[in-house]
Amino acid sequence: MSKIFSMVDWAKDSNIYEVNIRQYTQEGSFQAFAKHLPRLKDMGVEILWLMPITPISQKERLGSLGSYYACSSYTKINPEFGNLNDFKQLVDTAHQLGFKLIIDWVANHSGWDHHWTFEHPDWYLKDAQGGFTEVNGWKDVIDLDYRQMAMRQAMIKAMQYWVRECGIDGFRCDMAHLVPLEFWLEARMQCDAIKPLFWLAECDQPSYHQAFDLSYAWNWMHVTEKHVKGEATLNHIHNSLHSYSQYPFNATKLYFTSNHDENSWNGTEYEKYGHTAKAWWVFSATWQGLPLIYSGQEIPNKRRLKFFDKDAIDWNQPFTLEPFFKNLLALRKSNKALSLGETFVLPSNHSDEIMGYIRKYGQQVVLVLLNLSDKNALKITVDHPWLNGCYESLFTQMQYNFQPGESFELMAGDYLVYHSVSQ
Repeated sequence: MSKIFSMVDWAKDSNIYEVNIRQYTQEGSFQAFAKHLPRLKDMGVEILWLMPITPISQKERLGSLGSYYACSSYTKINPEFGNLNDFKQLVDTAHQLGFKLIIDWVANHSGWDHHWTFEHPDWYLKDAQGGFTEVNGWKDVIDLDYRQMAMRQAMIKAMQYWVRECGIDGFRCDMAHLVPLEFWLEARMQCDAIKPLFWLAECDQPSYHQAFDLSYAWNWMHVTEKHVKGEATLNHIHNSLHSYSQYPFNATKLYFTSNHDENSWNGTEYEKYGHTAKAWWVFSATWQGLPLIYSGQEIPNKRRLKFFDKDAIDWNQPFTLEPFFKNLLALRKSNKALSLGETFVLPSNHSDEIMGYIRKYGQQVVLVLLNLSDKNALKITVDHPWLNGCYESLFTQMQYNFQPGESFELMAGDYLVYHSVSQ
């Protein structure tokens, strides 16, 4: 198995910010979100991922507004957010500021009153009684039938519409593994023929990297949650990361502590990770892969957002974590060790409490030490030849001369990041 496509150059050392348009502002519109773009640019965000922008079905709708993922058309705009010109203006403004913008694509299913249900009912799976059906237990959607070649071509044509008409830069593909891989291969070939795009799959299956650049690190996330509960060790986490290293060459994983599903259904990162929430995001930004920030994490938002109803993020408070994210995203851009470097996992006497690793590319080196436990004053000695010279602490900007054999002490939940500086 090998990758057929190559990731666009602009994504290789990048980051992703997931935008929940409905909950982002009181207005819940493209225009209102656009006012945040200069702030996000200053924070270092590069790729904007917009949750589905298509209209939502009325039939079998959940809650007062329904799920973004139950669409009634693949080529229209959700009127909650504005109109087509509003969206085009958002894309243009984002591009002018240097962002790339990708949209969420829901190819496995549609809402119950999607116009295809009466134009092409044969494009849907049917139950034993001949009615529309859905096999995953989601009551507000119905499954498409990928044995229907005409449906596949209509789906690809709809994807191409957003590339041609609005100039989007790629797709985040919802539950990608529920759709046949051969469809995604064809869709990518036809859409990339318009312009090279960036492709993110919500799945954790190596084979899908034949079509996709990036896939979710779901297994890693689930094991980290078990570690917090005492149900897994750091060795289990390292085993998960090792499995990713066996993926096809140049396949990349997406690391995150929150997203729209996690926040709404499983809890905020503070519910899931407690005092280690920030340390785990430091990992997400400094390991091999791309990191994701979800809307409001920079405040931080410590509240679960409703999924089917209006529940706006409260921005009327200090953005206390903006400097945290800004520092990490800036280091990712300036230090090639984080995008291209070799990685050495450091041994420790606290092998189930401290995760330490050192990354190197050329003369650039980054040292990361994370206390992922509730134990204080744990010490680790870093006896590695890469640790040699002048280093700066990412979060304090203090400089130190290090050499192999340096010792560090971490309190519970502490994260230390040092990067080499040329003298």
